[in-house]
Amino acid sequence: MDELLYGVAYYDEYMPYDRLEKDVAMMKKAGINLVRIAESTWSTLEPQDGVFDFYHIDRVLDAMEEAGIHVIVGTPTYAIPAWMEKKHPDVMAVTKQGRGIYGARQIMDITNRHYLFYSERVIRKLMEHVKDRACVIGYQIDNETKYYGTAGERVQEAFTAYLKDKFRGDVEAMNREFGMNYWSNALHSWEDFPDVRGTINGSLGCEFEKFQRGLVTEFLSWQAALVGEYKREDQFVTQNFDFEWRNHSFGVQPEVNHFHVSKCLDVAGCDIYHPTQSKLTGKEIAFGGDLTRSLKQDNYYVLETEAQGFTQWVPYDGQLRLQAFSHLAGGADCVEYWHWHSIHNSFETYWRGLLSHDFAENKTYGEAVVIGNEMKRLGSHLLHLKKENKAAIMVSNEALSGLKWFPIQGSLEQKKSYNDVVRWIYDALYEMNVECDFVSPEAENLEDYKMLILPALYCVPEETLVRIRRFTENGGCLLGTFKTAYANENVKVYHDSQPHILSECFGILYNQFTYPEDTYLEGRLCSREEKEGAEVFMECIQTKGAETVLRYVHDNWGQYAAVTENTFGKGKAVYLGCMFSPKLLKKLLEELLKDCQIHPNPGSCGFPVIVRGGRNQMGKQVYYFLNYSGEKQEAACPEGTWTELFSGETKRAGETLLLQKWNLLILEEQ
Repeated sequence: MDELLYGVAYYDEYMPYDRLEKDVAMMKKAGINLVRIAESTWSTLEPQDGVFDFYHIDRVLDAMEEAGIHVIVGTPTYAIPAWMEKKHPDVMAVTKQGRGIYGARQIMDITNRHYLFYSERVIRKLMEHVKDRACVIGYQIDNETKYYGTAGERVQEAFTAYLKDKFRGDVEAMNREFGMNYWSNALHSWEDFPDVRGTINGSLGCEFEKFQRGLVTEFLSWQAALVGEYKREDQFVTQNFDFEWRNHSFGVQPEVNHFHVSKCLDVAGCDIYHPTQSKLTGKEIAFGGDLTRSLKQDNYYVLETEAQGFTQWVPYDGQLRLQAFSHLAGGADCVEYWHWHSIHNSFETYWRGLLSHDFAENKTYGEAVVIGNEMKRLGSHLLHLKKENKAAIMVSNEALSGLKWFPIQGSLEQKKSYNDVVRWIYDALYEMNVECDFVSPEAENLEDYKMLILPALYCVPEETLVRIRRFTENGGCLLGTFKTAYANENVKVYHDSQPHILSECFGILYNQFTYPEDTYLEGRLCSREEKEGAEVFMECIQTKGAETVLRYVHDNWGQYAAVTENTFGKGKAVYLGCMFSPKLLKKLLEELLKDCQIHPNPGSCGFPVIVRGGRNQMGKQVYYFLNYSGEKQEAACPEGTWTELFSGETKRAGETLLLQKWNLLILEEQ
């Protein structure tokens, strides 16, 4: 697309009365140039088996075509109609909790033959009907797709076949690799394979989760291929990935391998929901955007984000605008709200849209009017923002699963998940105004980066570790944390010195770990008097050539290193044996980034003023200065001469930039 997309999800089917003409007029006033339709309304589109009704779809397409508003059509497969479950009860997913009961969305077995038959039929009927409409610019396949815990008989039969193929038919090889002899779980015939829902074996359990993630990849690739049979060359296929949910988007999604699924998409898309009001930091916006941009190393679409959303998310004045441009600062080419109007019935009645239940103009809508018209005016300067980040974080679904089975356990009050460690690192970089990419363990382009970070990379194949070692030896800077390189891709713990293969690279080894009680840190980065504590978990590190950067302060654990630094080949490797405060982490990162010659984006001393940048489609450097606070803030204009895009004013090096509360400035180099 040659324009920024600013849009909403729109459901004519949900309206209590006909107001399509009024809605279109309000959208035009707000500069909205995109709506997404159809993904939630299978039962309206196909009210009975084989009976199709395109009334609402045609109404919306006609109206949007006349208004010059683009449309993304969603395949409606994530919420099945009641008649399907009544005809074929086996479409319901069987999970650890048993067979599901009809009602909610995302309750079906995505491998079920009846479900797939009806899905293919409705997709083909829908595509035949809409593919030639001029306003339709692309298609979203399904919606926030996951495997929904599906573990019924057919899924388990397929899993057994998958394991047979993985181990080339040798059940004893599986026993050895997965440690199945524990508690008499060993199998000596594939026909004896038990119900995997009851397994206590972490290797088998994690492998089943990997298999389930593969089902999602297969399902979405199948849908993308179906849509691809009909779509025009000027239309795209996308999907709205979501993230681990902690009452808002938080971390790497456990049930989908986004790197694998994104291969079938033209454009990677995502749904980002985040705290607002006094809790608005921009971290979730940046994290979700950076992860999605990294999937295809290209611009991405935010296909859902909140306008008003939950009661606690109604934005303060200025925040909706700050949030919208924060998405663009990450490289998004589209910002779309879920949804246009608030719904008057059912489950999400109080997840409010841009308009409230009275459909009247409100403060949030008024701000959307400002945003949409600013995007229209400045879009050519903000479109297709490209980044060349030199730091990368390696993230892994396998490590996430492994640390779900074997959590990073501290005292009874303390437990950390994989995503806690990822966000510990990411949030520190974010607050320091250092932008980064994400890479998967399969990445072959590590040499594109100066710094590679491994947060709790617990399960990792040897070939990945060899690439990481080579990256460091050839001059890269490596930062690894506790619980890295501990087990292989099958969650079988490596039986040599930890961390496996990287022990020489980091210049350390350890074979004991515990949780820290009254254990502090001292060394190059902090003194004993500062009382910087080791948190949650600690490894008892012995150095083998590495320099001790921080050691434990404790009567017994004081003999061990907590943080080390080692020269390896042309590169450097730093290892963190425990968690500690974000303040100390940033101090360590600042030192390391300086050595790597990775510089924070200019002009800010750090959070709450966040600076994000890149080059626009004209090749000009652009910096977003984002104030995530309720107070005025100051920043400094970077070297050179710049145009502030909102005001058109010229800004020069060293000039003070005044940022109003919950506001932003955008500089483009002259």
